[in-house]
Amino acid sequence: MTNTQVSLVQIDNYGPWTVTPEPRREADLQTMQSRLYADISQFVGNRGGYVFFTRFDNMIAVTNGLTLEDHELLQESVGNRYPVTLSLGVATGTSPVQALSDATTLVQNAGSAQDDSRRECLEGRTVDEPHRTDDDVQIAHFDVIDATGQYTDELNAFDSFIHIEQGYAELMRHMRHAHDSLSFFVGGDNVIVVCPDLEAADYEEAIRHVEDAVDVELQVGVGRGSNAHDAGFDAKHALETCRADGTRVELEW
Repeated sequence: MTNTQVSLVQIDNYGPWTVTPEPRREADLQTMQSRLYADISQFVGNRGGYVFFTRFDNMIAVTNGLTLEDHELLQESVGNRYPVTLSLGVATGTSPVQALSDATTLVQNAGSAQDDSRRECLEGRTVDEPHRTDDDVQIAHFDVIDATGQYTDELNAFDSFIHIEQGYAELMRHMRHAHDSLSFFVGGDNVIVVCPDLEAADYEEAIRHVEDAVDVELQVGVGRGSNAHDAGFDAKHALETCRADGTRVELEW
């Protein structure tokens, strides 16, 4: 049984800040957002976690293995180096969707995202070390079969992007509603999905659904681990087996 620890990372008062005292240059905002994401990703990644940028002002992290003290250190580091601060909600659960919902509620209860009096709230709980297991996190790594041959080398770059995004959007919706999973586009033709305790038949069903809905063919490798890095690395190895053997679903356990 999985026990995923999910952290919601929300920039405090970001909307009003972007237009105070007057609207800031979009290029400057995009640069700051990307640098902030990179720094948070490196911080969490160095501790075995994954961070996904989603809307940039809100980021979602899988943080099994990180303590509340680690989260406090992240807030301090960002507050010392950026003109914005972070509020964090941390929750755990057998369903990643439920864990994120609980983490979101914790941050919302501390104040609105545009409340100028909410600063660096940190609420929630982590999976304590005695309760951690090697099966706490399940990560699925999907990609498009022969994306280079079908899209990259055949279509212009924007039309290729449309096809990949259609596959991602359909997979994201389906995994959320059918399997209580969180899916994130991570570049190229790759989607990482944080899952509860699913089996091969669940992934085969998801692949069929996406192909029937938007005519995008997917393959997936799946791994388990005590943290996101370990589970994700196993998923990468399983995906390589798909590519080598021509299979659609491979589980690395």
